[in-house]
Amino acid sequence: MTEQEPELESRLSLRPLTPADYEQVAAMHKAVFPEIGAWTRADFLKQLERFPEGQLCVELDGALVATSSSLRLTWADWDEDHTFDEVTHNGDIRTHEPDGDTLYGTDMVVDPGARGLRMARRLYEARKAYMASHNVRRMVIAGRIPGLHLHPELTAQAYVTEVLAKHLVDPTLTVQLGMGFTVLRVISNYLDTDRESRGAAVLMEWINPFWVPINSKRPRQARVAAVQYRMRAIDRFEDFAAQCEYYADLASDYRCDFLLYPELLTNQLITLVDPVRPALRVRALDQFTDRYIQLFQNLAIKHNVNIIGGTHLLIENDRLYNVAFLFHRDGRVDRQEKLHITPAEARWWGVTPGDGLRVFDTDAGRIAINICYDVEFPELARVAKSKGAQILFVPYNTDLRTGHVRVRTCAHARAIENHMYVVISGMCGGLPGIDWSEIHFARSAVLTPSDIAFPRDGVAAEANDNIETLVVHDLDFARIRRVQRQGEVRPWIDRRTDLYQIHWAGEDDPQVIK
Repeated sequence: MTEQEPELESRLSLRPLTPADYEQVAAMHKAVFPEIGAWTRADFLKQLERFPEGQLCVELDGALVATSSSLRLTWADWDEDHTFDEVTHNGDIRTHEPDGDTLYGTDMVVDPGARGLRMARRLYEARKAYMASHNVRRMVIAGRIPGLHLHPELTAQAYVTEVLAKHLVDPTLTVQLGMGFTVLRVISNYLDTDRESRGAAVLMEWINPFWVPINSKRPRQARVAAVQYRMRAIDRFEDFAAQCEYYADLASDYRCDFLLYPELLTNQLITLVDPVRPALRVRALDQFTDRYIQLFQNLAIKHNVNIIGGTHLLIENDRLYNVAFLFHRDGRVDRQEKLHITPAEARWWGVTPGDGLRVFDTDAGRIAINICYDVEFPELARVAKSKGAQILFVPYNTDLRTGHVRVRTCAHARAIENHMYVVISGMCGGLPGIDWSEIHFARSAVLTPSDIAFPRDGVAAEANDNIETLVVHDLDFARIRRVQRQGEVRPWIDRRTDLYQIHWAGEDDPQVIK
């Protein structure tokens, strides 16, 4: 170390960027990269809001002389050609994932007057320190190759090959190689405004030597099953239990992670209730609540499958609720009340709506439940998505095809709008002479977003109309995340939250959907 270096260190300050730094940052960007330009103020502020630890600068004698920006993402979702605008979402880094396994460097700028003072190295070392303290697996950058414009006879790939062979020196790539980065590949159309690099960039990687593998809590796949259940008359509770266990046993044979039954599943037990008017008859179903919960709790444990046990009408504080129970295969039980009550449910049965949407953590992913009519209100799925739900389960019960079409169409819209999987399970068959249980129409299905990576019609699996059966399908969460960021359209990422906000008083805390 020379005598000048300790003196220089005493004049330097490496710190996070703040909103007050914008003018200096923008001026530096425009001076160093006049063709590329600077972040907009709005994007700069969003970067600070979404990932403050990733936006850094170096001051020398109180003046900004170098800056760097970055975000975190899951590399499996981006390990293919992409553009600068795609990975940064046009600058506001809505693509940032707080738990992503990769730190992605989006820019680094050094004032010309400070070059030769190892400013870039200081910023890279700060990034590496962050990765070590947060156990981030890798750093990826799409590095410029500004020397390419001096060699019009070479393609970007050929130019990089020459630099790697040390036949040529590139002012950026050569330095980054010296910092320990390895080349993954060349991206031809990364940033069109970078004319020196002819729009190309070199995708490079640095592996964190201190990274420790941990058991990820975010599964990559789940196998789901939806029961298309036939309503039929029974003589005792054990008949109902045997019919329900039949499907749990099948789901276990297929090694399913989730099993969904239809709405109003326990209405089959009405045949065991004294014949009184409909409102009193359904309230009498509450006598089976404990046996129903015990049955499905045992089924979930015995068959090692997380079960959404349709819905059950029960009484609490003299009010009737339509409740979906989630029976975890480890024995835990959660519940979701129906939040929107149809006019018929209110008029004939007097069902009371619940007052909160829940999102559940399971051993096979985060899920939410919309009960039939609830899926016709898009706000609920938006809230579930914003809280991390990967699968939306929709138990439904409709009498006519028109009702089924409403539920099915809205459920598919929720899949497309939110880049999530939606599983619907309906009831077929009927109970002659029992009001509101006489006929049913169902076509249970597993629905996906509509994009090239998914089945042509956005239907992963589907039952035939009104046939008692089980629909089974594997869900790939990595594909969802990849298409969410790089699909033909990006309805979740591209929401215009500058034009609207939805305020939701959640069960645990108030939340603004962003």
